[in-house]
Amino acid sequence: MPRVPDPQVKHPLPNFDRVCFIKNTVKNPNIEIGDYTYFDDPFDSKDFERNVLYHYDFVGDKLKIGKFCAISTGVKFIMNGANHKMDSFSTFPFAIFGADWGEKLKNQEIGAPSKGDTIIGNDVWLGYDSVIMPGVNIGDGAIIASKSVVVSDVPPFSVYGGNPAKLIKKRFDQETIDLLEKINWWNWPYELLTEHLLSVYNNDLSRMKEVSELLK
Repeated sequence: MPRVPDPQVKHPLPNFDRVCFIKNTVKNPNIEIGDYTYFDDPFDSKDFERNVLYHYDFVGDKLKIGKFCAISTGVKFIMNGANHKMDSFSTFPFAIFGADWGEKLKNQEIGAPSKGDTIIGNDVWLGYDSVIMPGVNIGDGAIIASKSVVVSDVPPFSVYGGNPAKLIKKRFDQETIDLLEKINWWNWPYELLTEHLLSVYNNDLSRMKEVSELLK
């Protein structure tokens, strides 16, 4: 049987603690992480949660990150707790400071409506110092360039960059992207993935299709 790296360890690389499989360190139930997704940080790679900002229990939004993602140093996730009401003449959150301000505004909507969960697909690479805004959905296989600010959804297998982040290019033609989404190798049993890893690494799409058919 093929040998598979243990997805349950915190630091998979010997004597290199800056890389961490963060599924094994995140405690917040509103953060979901898939197997083998790692955070690279030279200071404390175990403390991924410090980069998930304005994530308040009373808001209830979730951060969902798939399998096999690479999260670079400095990546930040801005959650819905950061939103302020923008259709009023003032964006200041008077009500949260209590006293008569809280009383006068007790029946008013305090913040902006939630934009929903933030969802990162599988095999996504988030570049150094990139920022992911609330409610964004980043598709499988996408790449986010360093220092980008992602304010809208990112299609699968595309490269986005800039502030605000925009499409730079598709990684493959659309037919190939559609096939990869159907094959979804990241959900293969890990022993099977290990057995056919060269097919994934060397873009042997026909062989990957054959393996995927065997799983149906």
